[in-house]
Amino acid sequence: MAFIRGPIFSTVRIAEIFRSLQGEGFLTGTPSVFVRASGCNLRCWYCDTPYTSWEPEGDDWSADEILARVDGLSAECGMRSAEYRNGQAACGQQPAACRHAVLTGGEPMLFSELVPLAAALRERGFHITIETAGTLYLPLACDLMSISPKLASSTPPARRDPRWHERHERNRHVPDVIRRLVREYDYQIKFVVDSPRDCQEADAWLAEFPEIDRSRVLLMPQGTDLDALREKAGWLEPYCREHGVTFCPRKHIEWFGNVRGT
Repeated sequence: MAFIRGPIFSTVRIAEIFRSLQGEGFLTGTPSVFVRASGCNLRCWYCDTPYTSWEPEGDDWSADEILARVDGLSAECGMRSAEYRNGQAACGQQPAACRHAVLTGGEPMLFSELVPLAAALRERGFHITIETAGTLYLPLACDLMSISPKLASSTPPARRDPRWHERHERNRHVPDVIRRLVREYDYQIKFVVDSPRDCQEADAWLAEFPEIDRSRVLLMPQGTDLDALREKAGWLEPYCREHGVTFCPRKHIEWFGNVRGT
C-alpha cells in the first residue's frame, strides 16, 4: 500500500516558534512550545494562518536550529503573562520548564526534516503533538496525533482560485492515511464546523471509519472572533451532546485574540 510522503529538505521553512498555552483539543490549557512550519498542500478558504498557506512566509531552519530554539523557550521560567478575557486569573508566569511541543503549520507532514526533530524532542522528554490535516504521512515520533479532516465546506470557491479549488477538493480526503495514523498513534479527530450541514458531513465521514473511537472526536466552530465563535457554539454544543462527541472551543482566541504567537 502506497502512502504520500513529504519531500526531503535539508531545512524547513518556519513561520514562527513560540511558547503559549494550547488552545484546542484534549490538552487545552497546557503550556507548550509551538513550531509552525510554513507550507501546506491544501488551501482552506478560512485558514487562520494564511502566512503558512495562501501567502507562506518565514525563514529556513535546520532541525538543530529548531531544537535549540525549542530548548530555549522550554527552559524559560516566566511565560508571557496574559489574562483571560472572562476575568479569570492570569494564565502566564509558569514557574517550571515547559515539556510539551506542538509541531503544526501549515502542514508539518510535508517536511521530512521534522522526523529527526521529533525524535530529538522525544529523547529530551517532550510530549509531542502533531497537528495535521491527515492527508500526508511521515513516521514522526508523536504522543498525540491531532488530525483535522477537511470537509467540503473548506474548499475555496473557484472564483477565488480555480487551480486551488480543484487541487484542494482532490487532495483533502485520503482515507488510507487516516487509517494508518489512527492505527499507529494516540489521536484526536478535530473537525472545523462552519454550518449545521458540516455536522452531517462529519457524521458521514465517521461512518467511513468505524475503527475511530467517537470519544476522541471533537467538533470546533469555525471563526476567528468571539462573536462568531459564540454564535456557532449556541447550536454546536447541543449537537455534540446529543451525538456523543466533544465540543471543542478555541480558547486561545478567548484568551489572547486572533494574534500570532499564541
